[in-house]
Amino acid sequence: MVELHFGATTDVGAVREANQDAYLAAPPVFVVADGMGGHEGGEIASAIVVQEFQRLVDEGYDSRKGVDAVAGVLNNCQRLIMEYGAHQRANGHPDWYAGTTVVAAVLVEDDEGPKWLLANLGDSRIYKLHEDELDQISVDHSVVQELVDAGAITVDDAATHPERHVITRALGGPGHVEADFFLLPLSSAARLVLCSDGVSGMIGDDEMAGILRVEEDPRDAADQIVAAAVAAGGADNATAVVVDVVGLSENIDSYDAERQRMSLHEKLGALP
Repeated sequence: MVELHFGATTDVGAVREANQDAYLAAPPVFVVADGMGGHEGGEIASAIVVQEFQRLVDEGYDSRKGVDAVAGVLNNCQRLIMEYGAHQRANGHPDWYAGTTVVAAVLVEDDEGPKWLLANLGDSRIYKLHEDELDQISVDHSVVQELVDAGAITVDDAATHPERHVITRALGGPGHVEADFFLLPLSSAARLVLCSDGVSGMIGDDEMAGILRVEEDPRDAADQIVAAAVAAGGADNATAVVVDVVGLSENIDSYDAERQRMSLHEKLGALP
Protein backbone atom coordinates (compact mmCIF):
# COMPACT_ATOMS: atom_id res chain seq x y z
CA MET A 1 0.00 0.00 0.00
CA VAL A 2 1.01 3.62 -0.44
CA GLU A 3 2.11 5.51 2.67
CA LEU A 4 0.58 8.96 2.91
CA HIS A 5 1.18 11.82 5.32
CA PHE A 6 -1.28 14.70 5.28
CA GLY A 7 -2.55 17.83 6.95
CA ALA A 8 -5.70 19.91 6.63
CA THR A 9 -6.84 23.29 7.92
CA THR A 10 -9.89 25.49 7.47
CA ASP A 11 -10.66 29.02 8.67
CA VAL A 12 -13.77 31.17 8.41
CA GLY A 13 -11.60 34.11 7.33
CA ALA A 14 -11.89 37.75 8.32
CA VAL A 15 -15.15 38.66 6.55
CA ARG A 16 -17.62 35.75 6.47
CA GLU A 17 -19.86 34.96 9.42
CA ALA A 18 -19.97 31.22 8.73
CA ASN A 19 -17.60 28.69 7.23
CA GLN A 20 -19.22 27.04 4.22
CA ASP A 21 -16.07 25.09 3.32
CA ALA A 22 -15.73 21.43 4.25
CA TYR A 23 -12.96 18.91 3.77
CA LEU A 24 -12.17 15.23 4.09
CA ALA A 25 -8.69 13.92 4.78
CA ALA A 26 -9.14 10.18 5.17
CA PRO A 27 -6.69 8.09 3.14
CA PRO A 28 -7.06 7.13 0.37
CA VAL A 29 -9.60 9.93 -0.25
CA PHE A 30 -9.06 13.69 0.07
CA VAL A 31 -11.67 16.35 -0.70
CA VAL A 32 -12.25 20.10 -0.42
CA ALA A 33 -15.74 21.51 -1.04
CA ASP A 34 -16.59 25.21 -1.07
CA GLY A 35 -20.31 25.71 -0.43
CA MET A 36 -22.50 28.47 -1.82
CA GLY A 37 -25.94 29.68 -0.79
CA GLY A 38 -27.59 31.61 2.00
CA HIS A 39 -29.49 30.26 5.03
CA GLU A 40 -26.83 27.58 5.64
CA GLY A 41 -27.32 26.27 2.11
CA GLY A 42 -23.62 26.26 1.29
CA GLU A 43 -22.73 24.53 4.54
CA ILE A 44 -25.25 21.79 3.83
CA ALA A 45 -24.07 21.29 0.24
CA SER A 46 -20.38 21.02 1.14
CA ALA A 47 -21.18 18.72 4.07
CA ILE A 48 -23.13 16.41 1.76
CA VAL A 49 -20.08 16.15 -0.50
CA VAL A 50 -17.82 15.17 2.39
CA GLN A 51 -20.42 12.73 3.73
CA GLU A 52 -20.73 10.95 0.38
CA PHE A 53 -16.97 10.74 -0.23
CA GLN A 54 -16.59 9.31 3.27
CA ARG A 55 -18.63 6.37 2.01
CA LEU A 56 -15.78 5.51 -0.39
CA VAL A 57 -13.52 5.25 2.64
CA ASP A 58 -15.98 3.31 4.78
CA GLU A 59 -17.35 0.96 2.12
CA GLY A 60 -14.35 0.70 -0.20
CA TYR A 61 -14.23 0.97 -3.98
CA ASP A 62 -12.69 -0.81 -6.95
CA SER A 63 -9.35 0.96 -7.32
CA ARG A 64 -9.26 0.00 -11.01
CA LYS A 65 -12.60 1.72 -11.64
CA GLY A 66 -11.87 4.96 -9.87
CA VAL A 67 -13.56 7.25 -12.40
CA ASP A 68 -16.78 5.27 -12.10
CA ALA A 69 -16.60 5.37 -8.29
CA VAL A 70 -15.97 9.12 -8.09
CA ALA A 71 -18.53 9.94 -10.78
CA GLY A 72 -21.06 7.88 -8.84
CA VAL A 73 -20.35 9.83 -5.67
CA LEU A 74 -20.72 13.15 -7.49
CA ASN A 75 -24.03 12.02 -8.98
CA ASN A 76 -25.26 11.08 -5.51
CA CYS A 77 -24.17 14.47 -4.19
CA GLN A 78 -26.04 16.25 -6.95
CA ARG A 79 -29.19 14.23 -6.25
CA LEU A 80 -29.04 14.79 -2.48
CA ILE A 81 -28.40 18.52 -2.79
CA MET A 82 -31.27 18.92 -5.25
CA GLU A 83 -33.59 16.85 -3.05
CA TYR A 84 -32.68 18.87 0.02
CA GLY A 85 -33.31 22.10 -1.86
CA ALA A 86 -36.69 20.89 -3.08
CA HIS A 87 -37.59 19.94 0.48
CA GLN A 88 -36.67 23.43 1.73
CA ARG A 89 -38.61 25.21 -1.01
CA ALA A 90 -41.66 23.03 -0.37
CA ASN A 91 -41.55 23.99 3.28
CA GLY A 92 -41.77 27.74 3.04
CA HIS A 93 -38.37 28.79 1.68
CA PRO A 94 -39.04 29.50 -2.01
CA ASP A 95 -35.66 31.12 -2.65
CA TRP A 96 -33.57 28.51 -0.85
CA TYR A 97 -30.49 27.47 -2.83
CA ALA A 98 -27.43 25.36 -2.14
CA GLY A 99 -24.42 24.59 -4.30
CA THR A 100 -20.79 23.67 -3.90
CA THR A 101 -17.54 23.31 -5.75
CA VAL A 102 -15.49 20.17 -5.19
CA VAL A 103 -11.96 18.96 -5.74
CA ALA A 104 -11.00 15.40 -4.88
CA ALA A 105 -7.88 13.24 -4.91
CA VAL A 106 -8.39 9.48 -4.75
CA LEU A 107 -5.80 6.72 -4.95
CA VAL A 108 -6.47 4.34 -7.84
CA GLU A 109 -4.53 1.62 -9.60
CA ASP A 110 -3.81 0.33 -13.08
CA ASP A 111 -1.30 -2.08 -14.61
CA GLU A 112 1.47 0.45 -13.98
CA GLY A 113 0.69 0.69 -10.26
CA PRO A 114 -0.98 3.23 -7.94
CA LYS A 115 -1.86 6.68 -9.25
CA TRP A 116 -3.74 9.79 -8.24
CA LEU A 117 -7.18 10.27 -9.71
CA LEU A 118 -8.08 13.94 -9.43
CA ALA A 119 -11.54 15.42 -9.98
CA ASN A 120 -12.68 19.02 -10.22
CA LEU A 121 -15.96 20.95 -10.36
CA GLY A 122 -15.85 24.72 -9.93
CA ASP A 123 -12.97 26.99 -8.94
CA SER A 124 -11.48 25.18 -5.99
CA ARG A 125 -8.06 23.99 -7.06
CA ILE A 126 -5.59 21.11 -7.08
CA TYR A 127 -1.85 21.79 -7.26
CA LYS A 128 1.17 19.50 -7.27
CA LEU A 129 4.66 20.27 -6.04
CA HIS A 130 7.32 18.30 -7.91
CA GLU A 131 11.04 19.01 -7.69
CA ASP A 132 10.16 22.28 -5.91
CA GLU A 133 8.00 23.47 -8.83
CA LEU A 134 4.32 24.20 -8.17
CA ASP A 135 1.85 23.46 -10.97
CA GLN A 136 -1.92 23.89 -11.03
CA ILE A 137 -3.51 20.65 -12.25
CA SER A 138 -7.20 21.53 -12.16
CA VAL A 139 -8.67 24.09 -14.55
CA ASP A 140 -11.10 26.59 -13.02
CA HIS A 141 -14.70 26.32 -14.18
CA SER A 142 -15.25 30.07 -14.13
CA VAL A 143 -16.16 32.99 -16.35
CA VAL A 144 -12.70 34.52 -16.06
CA GLN A 145 -10.99 31.23 -16.98
CA GLU A 146 -13.11 31.09 -20.13
CA LEU A 147 -12.05 34.66 -20.92
CA VAL A 148 -8.40 33.75 -20.36
CA ASP A 149 -8.73 30.68 -22.58
CA ALA A 150 -10.32 32.82 -25.29
CA GLY A 151 -7.48 35.35 -25.09
CA ALA A 152 -9.85 38.14 -24.03
CA ILE A 153 -8.00 38.84 -20.77
CA THR A 154 -4.67 37.89 -19.21
CA VAL A 155 -4.09 35.75 -16.16
CA ASP A 156 -3.15 38.92 -14.25
CA ASP A 157 -6.41 40.56 -15.37
CA ALA A 158 -8.36 37.57 -14.07
CA ALA A 159 -7.15 38.20 -10.51
CA THR A 160 -9.04 41.50 -10.32
CA HIS A 161 -11.84 40.94 -12.85
CA PRO A 162 -15.30 41.88 -11.45
CA GLU A 163 -16.68 38.44 -12.42
CA ARG A 164 -13.76 36.44 -11.00
CA HIS A 165 -16.04 34.67 -8.51
CA VAL A 166 -18.65 33.58 -11.08
CA ILE A 167 -18.32 29.86 -11.66
CA THR A 168 -19.68 27.91 -14.60
CA ARG A 169 -19.90 24.42 -13.09
CA ALA A 170 -20.83 23.27 -9.59
CA LEU A 171 -22.94 20.75 -7.76
CA GLY A 172 -26.45 21.93 -6.96
CA GLY A 173 -27.33 23.52 -10.28
CA PRO A 174 -29.97 22.19 -12.68
CA GLY A 175 -29.16 19.41 -15.11
CA HIS A 176 -26.23 17.02 -15.37
CA VAL A 177 -22.88 18.36 -14.17
CA GLU A 178 -19.71 16.75 -15.48
CA ALA A 179 -16.42 16.90 -13.60
CA ASP A 180 -12.96 17.08 -15.09
CA PHE A 181 -10.75 14.09 -14.29
CA PHE A 182 -6.95 13.90 -14.25
CA LEU A 183 -4.72 10.83 -13.75
CA LEU A 184 -1.22 11.35 -12.39
CA PRO A 185 1.57 8.90 -11.53
CA LEU A 186 2.48 9.22 -7.87
CA SER A 187 6.10 9.83 -8.84
CA SER A 188 5.10 13.10 -10.54
CA ALA A 189 2.95 14.34 -7.65
CA ALA A 190 4.69 13.52 -4.41
CA ARG A 191 2.97 16.52 -2.75
CA LEU A 192 -0.60 17.55 -3.58
CA VAL A 193 -2.53 20.61 -2.43
CA LEU A 194 -6.31 20.87 -2.55
CA CYS A 195 -7.71 24.29 -1.65
CA SER A 196 -10.78 26.49 -1.85
CA ASP A 197 -10.68 29.80 -3.70
CA GLY A 198 -10.44 31.52 -0.33
CA VAL A 199 -6.81 30.42 -0.52
CA SER A 200 -6.00 30.74 -4.22
CA GLY A 201 -7.86 34.04 -4.45
CA MET A 202 -5.85 35.58 -1.60
CA ILE A 203 -2.27 34.36 -2.12
CA GLY A 204 -0.36 33.82 -5.33
CA ASP A 205 1.19 30.59 -6.52
CA ASP A 206 4.67 31.87 -5.68
CA GLU A 207 3.74 32.43 -2.04
CA MET A 208 2.08 29.02 -1.81
CA ALA A 209 5.13 27.38 -3.38
CA GLY A 210 7.42 29.11 -0.90
CA ILE A 211 5.44 27.73 2.03
CA LEU A 212 5.38 24.23 0.58
CA ARG A 213 9.14 24.24 0.01
CA VAL A 214 9.89 25.33 3.58
CA GLU A 215 7.30 23.36 5.58
CA GLU A 216 8.19 19.68 5.42
CA ASP A 217 5.34 18.51 7.66
CA PRO A 218 2.09 18.62 5.63
CA ARG A 219 0.17 19.65 8.75
CA ASP A 220 2.36 22.71 9.15
CA ALA A 221 2.16 23.42 5.41
CA ALA A 222 -1.65 23.38 5.45
CA ASP A 223 -1.71 25.59 8.57
CA GLN A 224 0.65 28.12 7.03
CA ILE A 225 -1.14 28.27 3.68
CA VAL A 226 -4.45 29.06 5.35
CA ALA A 227 -2.83 31.51 7.77
CA ALA A 228 -1.28 33.34 4.82
CA ALA A 229 -4.66 33.58 3.08
CA VAL A 230 -6.27 35.02 6.21
CA ALA A 231 -3.36 37.43 6.74
CA ALA A 232 -3.75 38.63 3.15
CA GLY A 233 -7.29 39.79 3.94
CA GLY A 234 -9.31 36.64 4.58
CA ALA A 235 -12.06 37.74 2.21
CA ASP A 236 -13.52 34.23 2.06
CA ASN A 237 -13.44 30.95 3.93
CA ALA A 238 -10.00 29.37 3.44
CA THR A 239 -9.30 25.64 3.38
CA ALA A 240 -6.22 23.65 2.39
CA VAL A 241 -5.39 19.94 2.37
CA VAL A 242 -1.76 18.91 1.80
CA VAL A 243 -0.92 15.28 1.00
CA ASP A 244 2.56 13.76 0.74
CA VAL A 245 3.36 10.43 -0.87
CA VAL A 246 6.12 9.28 1.45
CA GLY A 247 6.77 5.80 0.15
CA LEU A 248 5.41 2.32 -0.08
CA SER A 249 4.39 0.32 2.99
CA GLU A 250 1.95 -2.36 4.01
CA ASN A 251 -0.37 0.10 5.71
CA ILE A 252 -1.61 3.59 4.94
CA ASP A 253 -0.54 5.94 7.70
CA SER A 254 -3.59 7.37 9.46
CA TYR A 255 -1.50 10.41 10.57
CA ASP A 256 -3.86 11.76 13.18
CA ALA A 257 -6.97 11.44 11.02
CA GLU A 258 -9.28 12.67 13.75
CA ARG A 259 -7.45 16.01 13.80
CA GLN A 260 -7.78 16.38 10.04
CA ARG A 261 -11.43 15.52 9.50
CA MET A 262 -14.02 18.28 9.73
CA SER A 263 -16.86 17.42 12.09
CA LEU A 264 -20.16 17.12 10.21
CA HIS A 265 -22.68 16.36 12.92
CA GLU A 266 -23.95 19.94 13.26
CA LYS A 267 -24.24 20.47 9.52
CA LEU A 268 -25.89 17.15 8.71
CA GLY A 269 -28.12 16.81 11.74
CA ALA A 270 -31.01 18.54 9.95
CA LEU A 271 -30.84 16.54 6.75
CA PRO A 272 -34.18 14.88 5.84
